[in-house]
Amino acid sequence: MTDKVRVRFAPSPTGSLHIGGAHTALFNWLYARRHGGSFILRIEDTDMERSTKEYEQSILDGMRWMGLDWDEGPDVGGDYGPYRQSERMHLYKKYARQLLDEGKAYEQDGALFFKVEPGKRIHFRDEVYGNLDFLSENASVNQDGTIKDIVIIKRDGMPTYNYAVVIDDYTMGVNMVIRGEDHIINTPKQLLIYDALGFEAPGFAHLPMILGKDKKKLSKRQGATSVFEYSDMGYLPDGVFNFLALLGWSPKEGQEIFSREEAVKMFDVSAVTRKAAVLDMDKLNHINQEQMKIMEPMKLLAVIRPFWLEMGLDLSAFSDDYLASALHTMGGRGQTTKQLAEYSDYFISFDVVKARYDGSDIKEELRPKLKKIYGELLDAWGDGAPEHLHEKAQEIFAANESSMKESATPIRWAITGRKVSPGVFEVASQLGKEETKKRLEFYGLV
Repeated sequence: MTDKVRVRFAPSPTGSLHIGGAHTALFNWLYARRHGGSFILRIEDTDMERSTKEYEQSILDGMRWMGLDWDEGPDVGGDYGPYRQSERMHLYKKYARQLLDEGKAYEQDGALFFKVEPGKRIHFRDEVYGNLDFLSENASVNQDGTIKDIVIIKRDGMPTYNYAVVIDDYTMGVNMVIRGEDHIINTPKQLLIYDALGFEAPGFAHLPMILGKDKKKLSKRQGATSVFEYSDMGYLPDGVFNFLALLGWSPKEGQEIFSREEAVKMFDVSAVTRKAAVLDMDKLNHINQEQMKIMEPMKLLAVIRPFWLEMGLDLSAFSDDYLASALHTMGGRGQTTKQLAEYSDYFISFDVVKARYDGSDIKEELRPKLKKIYGELLDAWGDGAPEHLHEKAQEIFAANESSMKESATPIRWAITGRKVSPGVFEVASQLGKEETKKRLEFYGLV
């Protein structure tokens, strides 16, 4: 077995890439990148009835969306292929024949069974769970507690999971197996087969389960959805990556928001916790918001643009510089890209403002005073910098015996149609003098 780290992610193409699978893939990817090793993608498609090419493609696309690249796989090739189990049948038959010839397996009712001999001590060190010991007679048992021999080839000729995974991992040179804790129960069975074939076993690390906020198994309502649905809901790949990395692991430095490069440098599989991880959407929202704040302006714009278009907003009159600047003016508001697109619509369209706000709450007796104040503010516009507008507004409000609340609130409503927004003078500065004036005029405020 090679000294170079080789890990794999081996999904079944019977559904899209969900959060649990993405979590396992991510930890394998981090381990490979941390140790300068190879990350292998293997497709376990022996469930011929449920496996489809569409699901396989969906899994590949989901991993690419997450930014998880692989060094070997069905689409990129490699020296240890094929990378689909359905194309590796010759290997399963070869080693099954070896076990039969050596009297370690037998045929019954058209299926092949591996003999589980009692009295064997099975020991392995798990990077997360530490030293684990089993007796062979407890590795596979019938309901009455008697030893149950392990099916390795089913009557339809297909290999079982516990057999195929041993053949695949060994022949692909996999020397570290990182997978969910639900597989701990399978490990003793697999180690018996490793030993029977004279194969060197890999290292193991079993990851904690991911539970919903109610501490129960993930349901669709609580996040057990395809990673693409997270994209549709407005989560960044970097946000989901960062969030998933923190499920069951945290950097020694305590850092919560990090880039992929930082995650690779900090990752330590021995620091993975045994405690079940909770998929907390509030935390995902927070992490996603922080990732949006540190995103390059033009990259953020590229993510937001489709949401604006979906909302029916016409972007043709605006430069990318203006649109990126408008997002910057938002100052990190919105926890998802979808929210950010919705909250910033007034930078693109006055129609959305008019649809939200009719100005009926403006007191008629206050209008003359407000018109005078806003007229003076427009006259003092100058370079239109937010700081300049704020300073002039304070002077004009004071001179007209008006408070910030009395005079700034109507501007906010008139130019955004919202009760809450970034600083009103920042918004006005972004919109520019003419657009600000046009909106105030519509509501009869200048």
